[in-house]
Amino acid sequence: MDTELISKKELLQEAGISYGQLYRWKRKGLIPEDWFVRKSTFTGQETFFPRAKMLARVERILGMKNEDLSLDDIADAVSPSLADVSLTLAEIRQRGLFSEAAVDAFVSAHPGEEALPFGGLLSLCVLDSMLRTGEVSLEEGQIVLDALDSGLAQFENKEADVLFVRKMGLSTALLVPSSAPVAIESGARVVTRLGVSECSEALSARIR
Repeated sequence: MDTELISKKELLQEAGISYGQLYRWKRKGLIPEDWFVRKSTFTGQETFFPRAKMLARVERILGMKNEDLSLDDIADAVSPSLADVSLTLAEIRQRGLFSEAAVDAFVSAHPGEEALPFGGLLSLCVLDSMLRTGEVSLEEGQIVLDALDSGLAQFENKEADVLFVRKMGLSTALLVPSSAPVAIESGARVVTRLGVSECSEALSARIR
């Protein structure tokens, strides 16, 4: 069994939540549809979830419930709607939302763009997060931006991860479904894998 997944039964036991809570959260949008992964087992079809993301999300939801927030308030926090958000480069720099290196790299890749809509802000957030790991150089950051520019729209309303892969000094970046396992050629290494939804949540918290 994929060790990166957790079964529904294991999740309910480990997190101490009920079946009813789980599916009520799903209906409210607190847990993305894409996180419900149906797989065949020897007992038939079972539901699994991305282990780390799901346990972190449940912990966050339970913590916010302890603060007496409603499910609607929690849904706004964990699944933010930023479609109408737009910030100018001046505002971004003034508020220190991202590192100067990330902003400069984004500007270099998008000359003449003065205001960033949701998609641009999200791409910048992903780039900033990858640069901060120290695993991705500024030059390689342009590869990440190219991948986001060409592929992010295809994952609208879907969970996606950004992978940065390196082999023998050559690098590439790609977007894959969050729940999908990835097989790469011998000698290649996944340098980092970053969830786009995690960046979306971080972005929401920064601009509120």
